[in-house]
Amino acid sequence: MDGRPLISVVTITYNASDTLPITMESVKEQTFKDFEHIVIDGASTDDTIAIARKMGTPLLRIVSEPDHGLYDAMNKGIKFSRGRYLLFLNSGDKFHAQDTLQAYAEAIERKNPDIIYGDTDIVDIEGKRLGPRHLSAPEILTVDSFSKGMLVCHQAFMVRKDIAPLYDTDYRFSADYDWCIRCIKASRAGDRVNLHRVTIDYLADGLTDKNKKASLMERFKIMAAHYGAMKAIASHMSFIPRAIKRGKI
Repeated sequence: MDGRPLISVVTITYNASDTLPITMESVKEQTFKDFEHIVIDGASTDDTIAIARKMGTPLLRIVSEPDHGLYDAMNKGIKFSRGRYLLFLNSGDKFHAQDTLQAYAEAIERKNPDIIYGDTDIVDIEGKRLGPRHLSAPEILTVDSFSKGMLVCHQAFMVRKDIAPLYDTDYRFSADYDWCIRCIKASRAGDRVNLHRVTIDYLADGLTDKNKKASLMERFKIMAAHYGAMKAIASHMSFIPRAIKRGKI
C-alpha cells in the first residue's frame, strides 16, 4: 500500500562463504514474495558478498562494512529495513519449508499482530536435522514466558518493526534474549500469534553455543534485570536438571 515490503528478512554475515549458500537458497525459494532481504556484512574477505549477489532475490540489499560485533550489525539491519515486520535469519540458518514466510504473512493478514512465532529444529552445517530445539514455543506468549529461558528461538521470532527496539550492545552474546523480552513488553497481550509449526532450521554451534559460559552469565544478568534476582536464581536452579539431561553439565 505504501510501497514498503511486508517483511524484512535480515541476514548477518562475516566470512560466511561456507554457511551462507544454504541460507540464500532458503530465502530465494520462498513462495511468498512480498519481502526484502538485507545482508549486513562485516567487511568479509572471502566470497561472502559474491555468493550473496549471485544467489540473491530481486529485493536484495547488501551493506558491507566493518562493525562492532553481531548486535551492532543487527542494529544496522533494523535501521536499513523498510518492511512492516522484521525477522533475523543469520548465515547457516534457513526457513524450514518453502511456505514458511507465507505462514507468517497469512498470520499478519488475519490479525496484524505485534509478534508472530514458531518452533525450531536444530541442523548441522549440511542442513541435516539433528532434532528439535530443547525448548518449545509456548502456546501463549507472555512477558513471563522468557523468565523460564528463551522459549522462542530468536530466528523464529517475527516482530512488527514499529515496536522493535535496538539491541543493547553492552551484551556480547545474549542481547537477543534481552531484545525479545523488550519486544514482548512493547507488544499487546492479545497480539502474539503462535504459528504451531516449525518455522526455522537453526545451525548448531552459533555465537552463543561457542561462548556458553559467558552467554549464561549474561542471560542471568538479563533475567534478573527483567524479572528480579530471586526469580533469576530460581529459574537457573531449575535449568540444572535440564542441562544434566542434555549432557551440558
